[in-house]
Amino acid sequence: MPAPTRRARTLAVCAAPFVALLAVAAFVPLPFSIAQPGTTVNVLGADDGKEVITIGGADIRRTSGQLRMTTIVATGPKVDVSLSEVISGWFRTDRAVMPRDAVYPVGDSEKEIEQHNVAEMKKSQDSASQAALRYLHKSPDQVKVDLNLADIGGPSAGLLFTLGIIDKLDGDGRGGDLTAGRTIAGTGTIEPDGTVGAVGGVPLKTQAARRDGATVFLVPQGECGDASANLPKGLRLVPVEKLSDAVASLRALASGQDGKVPTC
Repeated sequence: MPAPTRRARTLAVCAAPFVALLAVAAFVPLPFSIAQPGTTVNVLGADDGKEVITIGGADIRRTSGQLRMTTIVATGPKVDVSLSEVISGWFRTDRAVMPRDAVYPVGDSEKEIEQHNVAEMKKSQDSASQAALRYLHKSPDQVKVDLNLADIGGPSAGLLFTLGIIDKLDGDGRGGDLTAGRTIAGTGTIEPDGTVGAVGGVPLKTQAARRDGATVFLVPQGECGDASANLPKGLRLVPVEKLSDAVASLRALASGQDGKVPTC
C-alpha cells in the first residue's frame, strides 16, 4: 500500500480534532427547547370537571359544536437539550426547535414561569370577556363572565375564549350555533377592541387540532405562512385580523357560503 501523502496526513490530523469536537458537542447542553403538539380544550365544554365558560346575568344558549383552543408543550427551562436532539428536532415535522428564551422569556425558575403564564392567562381572559361583550353590545355591569381553564397558561387562547362567549350568548345571530356543529380550532391573542395577535408554535398547534377532530383552524393573518407549513390533511386555514373577521367567517361557513371565507 502506498504511503500517505503529506496533504493526506495533514487532513487526517485536522479532521481528528473536528470529529472529537462534534462528539463532545453532541452531549453539550444547548440553549434550546424542543416543542411538540400539546392538548386542546373545547372552551364550550368542561375542563377538569368544571365549565370553561360560565355566564351570569343573561340567557345562555345550548351549543352542539366545539371551539378548541390549542397548545404546545416544550422541554422545561432546566432541561438540557443536546446537539443530537436539536438536529433530530429539525428533521421532524411533529417537533420544533425553539430558542429557550422565546419559550420561557421571564425568569429561570419553574415558579417564576408559572406565575408569568398564569398572569398572562388572566389578562387574556379579561380581554376576551371585554371583546365579546363589546362585540355584542352588552354591558359588563349586567353580564358576568367567568373563565376557567386548569393547568394551562399564556395568552394564546384569547380568540377562542371570545368566540366561546359569543356562541353561548348569541350563536350565529340567527338561532344556530356559531360552529354549525363542527369542531373548530384556532389560536391567537385578543385585545379588548377585538384585535387578534400572533402567537408561537402554530404548525404544531394545527397538528394538535387535526388530531382532536378539527376541520377548521383560525389563525392570525400574519402567521398564515407558518400555519401552512406541514398543514395536516383535512384542516382548513381561516386567517383573521379582527374578532369580526372570525365571526363573519364562521357564520359564512355555518350558512354554507364557503366562497365568502378567506383562506391562507
